[in-house]
Amino acid sequence: MVNSISVIIPIYNSAEILPELAERLNKSLNALTDQYEILMINDGSKDNSWQVIQSLSSTYPAIKGINLMRNYGQHNALLCGIRSAKNEYLVTMDDDLQHPPEEIHKLLKEIHKGFDVVYGIPQKLVHKKWRNFSSKITKNLLARFLGIKRIKYLSAFRVMRREVRKAFEKFDNPNVIIDALLTWGTENFGTVEVNEQPRSQGHSNYNFFKLVKITMIILTGFSTIPLRISSVIGFALTIFGIGILTYTVVRTFLEGSIPGFPFLASIISIFSGAQLFSLGIIGEYLARIFNRSMNHPSYIIDTTINEQTT
Repeated sequence: MVNSISVIIPIYNSAEILPELAERLNKSLNALTDQYEILMINDGSKDNSWQVIQSLSSTYPAIKGINLMRNYGQHNALLCGIRSAKNEYLVTMDDDLQHPPEEIHKLLKEIHKGFDVVYGIPQKLVHKKWRNFSSKITKNLLARFLGIKRIKYLSAFRVMRREVRKAFEKFDNPNVIIDALLTWGTENFGTVEVNEQPRSQGHSNYNFFKLVKITMIILTGFSTIPLRISSVIGFALTIFGIGILTYTVVRTFLEGSIPGFPFLASIISIFSGAQLFSLGIIGEYLARIFNRSMNHPSYIIDTTINEQTT
C-alpha cells in the first residue's frame, strides 16, 4: 500500500474506451491505496469524450475532469494534470488501455527503490513493425539527447514523485515535452518492464511525422545539440576548405592548371549545402524564440468537474 496516488490521463477522442478504463482503474487503485484520484484531461476531443467523463465522475467520485478550451497536445494536457494533482505519486498513462491499469503496481514498486521517476517499458512492442522501429529509434535518441543515459527509450507510462514538478512549476510555453521538463528536476530515473497491450478500440493518433515533430521540439527547444553539430560541420568544412586551397595552389605551381567547372561546382555545392543547413538550424531556434515571445499559454482550462483548478 502507498499513501496516495494521482493518475493523470490526457483524453482525445476516446469516448468508447473510457468506461472500461475507469472501471479497471478504480479496481486496481483500490487495491493499492485508500487515497487516490483520477484526473481525465479532455484535450479538445471531437467526439463526446467530455460528456462521458461527466457521466463517469458521477459514478466514480475519484474521477476529476478537466476540459481544455481546445486541442493543445498530449504533453500540454499532461502538464495541466500534473499541476492539478494533489497526491504523493503521480502516474501518467494513455487513454487507450495500451497501458493496463493492472500494471501500475510495478511502477510504484520500482519507485520505492529510491527513484524519482520510473518509466514503464513494454516487454513487447504492440504496433506495426514500421511504427515499432521508428518509435523505438526516436525515443532512444530522445533519451540520449535529454541526457537520460540509462533509459533505453521513453514511455508515456510513468510514475514520478510530486516534488519533481517543482522544477517546472513556472514553465509557460506552448511547446511542452514532459520528459524534458522532468530532467530539469532530477537525474534519478528508473525503468521497469510492463505488459503493454494493443489498443482495444479505435486507432492511434500518433504517426511517424508526429514523432519527428516531437524530436524537433526537443532538439531545438530543450537542447543545443543541433547548434553544436552545426559548429562541428562548419569547423570541419573550414579545414576541408584550407586543404582544397592548399591542393589548388600546389597543383597550379606544379602543373599550371586544375580541372575547372566540375571542381568548382562540387566545392560550391558542398559549402552552399553546409551554409543552408546551418541557417536552417538557426532558423528553428529563432522560431522557438519568437513563439516564446508571443507568450502563448501551455493550455487554457474551460471547465472542471470535482476539482477546483486554476
